[in-house]
Amino acid sequence: MGVKRAHEEVGKSAGLASKVEAHLVESSHYDARYSGEKTNAVIVDNFPALGKASAFRFLEWAQLNPAGVCSLPTGKTPEFFIKWVQRALKEWDTPEMQKEIRSFGLQQAKPEMNGLTFVQIDEFYPVPPTQENSFYHYVKEFYIKGFGLDPEKAMLIDCSKIGFAAFKETRFGVTCQPDDAVKVETLDDVWPDSFVDLALRTRDPKTRLERVQQRMLREVDQWCAEYEDKIRNLGGIGFFMGGIGPDGHVAFNCQGAAHHCTTRLDELNYPSQAAAAGDLGGIEAVRKSKVITIGLGTVTFNPSCVAITCAAGEAKAARVREAIEEKPHVNYPATALQKLPNACFFITTGAAKLLSERRLADLQNLKEITNSTVEQVLVDLCCKQRKRLVDLTDEDLKSCPLAKCAVSRSGKALKDLGEMVKASLIAKIEHGCRSITNTKFLHTEPHHDDIMLGYLPMVLRSTRSSTNDHHFVCGTSGFNSVSSKHMLMLLDRVELFLRSPTYKRLSPQGYFGKDETMDFRRRDVWKFLDGVAAADDELRDEGAARRLIANFIDIYADTVEVDATCLLKRCSTLRAYFLSRYPGQRDVLDIQTLKGSCREFEAECVWGYLGWQIPNVSHLRLGFYTADIFAPEPTHGRDVKPIIDLLDKVKPDVVSVALDPEASGPDTHYKVLQAVTAALEQHGKKDLLVWGYRNVWFRFDPHEVSTIIPVSLQTISTLNNMFLNCFESQRDAEFPAYEIQGPFCAMSQRVQVQQYGMIETCLGYEWFHKHPSELIRATRGLVFLKEMPIDELLRESRALRKQAENI
Repeated sequence: MGVKRAHEEVGKSAGLASKVEAHLVESSHYDARYSGEKTNAVIVDNFPALGKASAFRFLEWAQLNPAGVCSLPTGKTPEFFIKWVQRALKEWDTPEMQKEIRSFGLQQAKPEMNGLTFVQIDEFYPVPPTQENSFYHYVKEFYIKGFGLDPEKAMLIDCSKIGFAAFKETRFGVTCQPDDAVKVETLDDVWPDSFVDLALRTRDPKTRLERVQQRMLREVDQWCAEYEDKIRNLGGIGFFMGGIGPDGHVAFNCQGAAHHCTTRLDELNYPSQAAAAGDLGGIEAVRKSKVITIGLGTVTFNPSCVAITCAAGEAKAARVREAIEEKPHVNYPATALQKLPNACFFITTGAAKLLSERRLADLQNLKEITNSTVEQVLVDLCCKQRKRLVDLTDEDLKSCPLAKCAVSRSGKALKDLGEMVKASLIAKIEHGCRSITNTKFLHTEPHHDDIMLGYLPMVLRSTRSSTNDHHFVCGTSGFNSVSSKHMLMLLDRVELFLRSPTYKRLSPQGYFGKDETMDFRRRDVWKFLDGVAAADDELRDEGAARRLIANFIDIYADTVEVDATCLLKRCSTLRAYFLSRYPGQRDVLDIQTLKGSCREFEAECVWGYLGWQIPNVSHLRLGFYTADIFAPEPTHGRDVKPIIDLLDKVKPDVVSVALDPEASGPDTHYKVLQAVTAALEQHGKKDLLVWGYRNVWFRFDPHEVSTIIPVSLQTISTLNNMFLNCFESQRDAEFPAYEIQGPFCAMSQRVQVQQYGMIETCLGYEWFHKHPSELIRATRGLVFLKEMPIDELLRESRALRKQAENI
């Protein structure tokens, strides 16, 4: 098990009909299925490789089914899938692409895409197709147009056409309306605030508008039934590709969905709402809307359906394990696909990390069992058995094949190995408690809150020495995370301030003069923080208003003067703009800059908490960060050189970087990682120390890190206070974490406490709470950090970059 085999033997032994899947299995260290798994799975190294693999599987199916029916996903997940399909079709006859085609086992003939019937998987209702963030628009742009599909054969979900015909029926020459006082011609007529109340299916309507809405809901339900019939009349779906949601959802069939369910209008649970917030422009818009989705029964209706489920990153590992190893159950929607012989999971190594027998195969294939491997399996065993390392027994080993294998192959006694892992964990904690002096730090982050959410306790500890110097830099402006709703609140503050006597006394010409650029930025931060300290909302709001006015003057220099009347006019213009936008609509360039400058002010206030101000806080606004769904890759002149210039200026001893091990998380994380890595490589200083960190998007396991930082309740309180007071745009975040209904600081706290619980289990409660150090005794959370030389970072990052550059 787990070793490479000849191409034909792999496909035969695993029961694979697909040459692409056989090639992928042959190229990996794993079989297609193990005894405890209930569906096939192929594993690739990272997110870009996942897109390539799924693209060639789709092209293989298209060759064999030129008149087939396919359903393909939307969002950021299929980015590399789309790029590879488009590239393959465009370059089909080139020698390079022919080599790829042969290696994957495809036929030489280019697939005829215009014979395929496309079935849209889902759509938010009542989102009109004119919105650029509608799934309808996505499908038309990337699949119908991008793949050259026939639009006449496409079954799409156009919310603007669903149900309205029923309101235009005539009797005796008169148009039938449910109520003459309510016009029914557009989605806005029926859903004026976009809120869809599914309770109207069962309760009596209270108003004329609700009577219209109730009838429309029934028309939508009828449309869904007819959509389902059309799919089944085609013979069902022949090729389905989808991701897997944070609750395990497939399409938008969330936990609890019946495995025979059909196309319907439904409501999302919180994890799925949070995950979809990025698609629809914020969670508030998602909560108002509902979703039309094909059902699990729709996908599995055709027993010959090729159902590919893609998952990338460690965050999806638990859901992947459930889908592959658990028996069919409504708690695990993807287990519905187990009935399909041609179903297969395409997953990255991170997403596969919890698959039991594959982990065992990995362990068996290792040439030697390292201390890190022993640490990994024994920590897992401690958490499973709720025992300390020194209390583990041979009986415990019997319950865990992984630990049993590792201990057996190590040739050492369990007791000795337990003591070794205990000593390793303690050494990492002691390393995290050390005092750092005479050190220059360059802290980098993709988004303005990543350092705070990732390793703020270590920042706090290292700022205690006056001999240290810290510089904080954010790679992007972060405008995508600032909602129009938040901007309207800021405009309220500005208008109030402009009409106040304080503004007149301020001597605006002097305060906002060009020569005062550096000083006013400092003074705005001080004013804001004075208000926070005094619990004086008016003072705090004034600091934010001053900065926003300065941003107006900077961004609209040709049209805005310091005069209050002129500034109020600009506020009015901006208010009209924000009120006219639908959630998630792409902003014009000046608004992107304005929103980004608001995030930058928030970051300056955060570091102002610790006394760090301009020029120790930098904003790079790297150019790859755009409002496009698929942003461009970093370039040297635009994205790498600014970081090199900063390295030359700061001359740091330590550089921190957010690690994205598979390019599977937020797009910005991966691209900032690549830009920082390239800058460090070209900068040339080889003795720099790199601090690799992860935050709420990714988690380290203890064996992966070199440093474990104790976090006290006081520090947790400080983090929460800083976040909630300064990151106002994220306090009621439109793009929240799916694991908790609350701000990201609450998620960060949960992660730190969970990591403490893991290590406390291994070392024992008494080790912490009877420790001679008050720092250790105060521990209520832990932060994991990976310290490494530049060469190690370059090795990890180059392989990932090569995969992306192959596109």
